Amino acid sequence: MSSSAQTTSPPASSRAVRWLKGLALAVVLLTAAGFVLRYVFHYYLNYSEAAFTDPLRGAANYWRMRGWLLLHITSGMLALLIGPWQFSRRIRQRYIQLHRVSGRVYVIAVLCGCTAAFRLAAGTTFGKAWGFGLACLAFAWATTTLMAYYAVRQRQIAIHKEWMIRSYVITFAFVTFRVFNDYPPMMNWLPEADRATTYIWACWVLPLLVAEVLLALVRMRRATPAVAR
Repeated sequence: MSSSAQTTSPPASSRAVRWLKGLALAVVLLTAAGFVLRYVFHYYLNYSEAAFTDPLRGAANYWRMRGWLLLHITSGMLALLIGPWQFSRRIRQRYIQLHRVSGRVYVIAVLCGCTAAFRLAAGTTFGKAWGFGLACLAFAWATTTLMAYYAVRQRQIAIHKEWMIRSYVITFAFVTFRVFNDYPPMMNWLPEADRATTYIWACWVLPLLVAEVLLALVRMRRATPAVAR
């Protein structure tokens, strides 16, 4: 009986990996929730021109384009809070239909957020460099998400997971941008005039590079080494 129990119980390394993944999920969700409470609810709770054009949180054109802005932040909030649950193996195994429905909601939210982002980029008052950076972020956001959707439609599950990781890294870029732009030490590294324009690129390019390296390392670890001749 004891030997049978030992063979069926998962190894300690596997349990440790699950705990680390669970901890990472909790950290991401708590960070995302904190971002939503600080930066998103402000516009819902203070629906006025003064609140939307507040120099600390808004812009001169935000009240005029408030419909596009609210579509962008609402869609982004949905994607930000739904995304982490898509990586839960327990939910995928026990509640596959919920996983599929929430995945569709995630894709729709991203596409709505991207559409609004393109419009906000075109009408920005932060300058053409900022607008171009925001448009490129939105293009990368839509591309990675649609690739994840296409892969799962083709039943390429491993490829789908990789593209979902890339997609959520870019979804999380809105949080990363605020961390870079609003908090030390990153906010002190550049002059205020250059900070936002630089970080609108760095908030997704650098995390995506890290994700690509980690994905490549996982693939190399799983690959069967070639036999030397």
